[in-house]
Amino acid sequence: MIGFVGMLVILGAMLLFSSIKVLPEYQRGVVLTLGRYTGTKGPGLVILIPVVQRMIRVDLRVTVMDVPPQDVISRDNVSVRVNAVVYFRVVEPDKSVLQVENFLQATSQLAQTRLRSVLGQHELDEILSQRDSINRTLQTILDEATDPWGIKVANVEIKDVDLNETMVRAIARQAEAERERRAKVIHAEGEMQAAEKLRDAAAMLSQQPQALQLRYLQTLADMSSNGKSSTIVFPLPLDLIRPLMEALPSKPATRPEL
Repeated sequence: MIGFVGMLVILGAMLLFSSIKVLPEYQRGVVLTLGRYTGTKGPGLVILIPVVQRMIRVDLRVTVMDVPPQDVISRDNVSVRVNAVVYFRVVEPDKSVLQVENFLQATSQLAQTRLRSVLGQHELDEILSQRDSINRTLQTILDEATDPWGIKVANVEIKDVDLNETMVRAIARQAEAERERRAKVIHAEGEMQAAEKLRDAAAMLSQQPQALQLRYLQTLADMSSNGKSSTIVFPLPLDLIRPLMEALPSKPATRPEL
């Protein structure tokens, strides 16, 4: 008799222990009563009816999920391998349990398919240079797709874009050609600006004859400062020699002999 009572006491203690649950602040409990959803409990102390009720714990913290590398063909037919990371959290615990069997696996598979689909609509240059825009597009698409599961996608980040060696060399040649093109354009613009400055200087000197004489003198000073030069050029204004040329007698024209 004492042994039977002891067994009952032990069984009652076990049932009481199994009916008491403690949930931390970041967890919620989805309670099923005889298989039917009857509410979400937590955080803190939760008491369940043994055998009749069952509770499924759901973590509400942000989950970081790595998307495995995916082989993607861009819009310009370039094959690349891209991986990403997805940040999401459960905002409705009941939907994450009742609407999908395994929301972690479902979100992972959805992220892989959407990653290939979205990147396939962009060219390689856009994938490399417009990551922020592509990340926002992926985040919006995944958030809309996972909303029926009670999941909020906070952010999506493309981590690495791997190219084969042939494509890397082609991109390097393209970058070198682009640098050469820019150098030639800058050189041409410099020549054009120099020509404009020379034109403005010539127009200014033509308006001031004294400035032109000073320029001649400056040229003589530069030539004399160079010890290697043995030639001296004296600029002589035409205004000074024109009266002398006019005073010279003109040579009479000779008539041809008959």
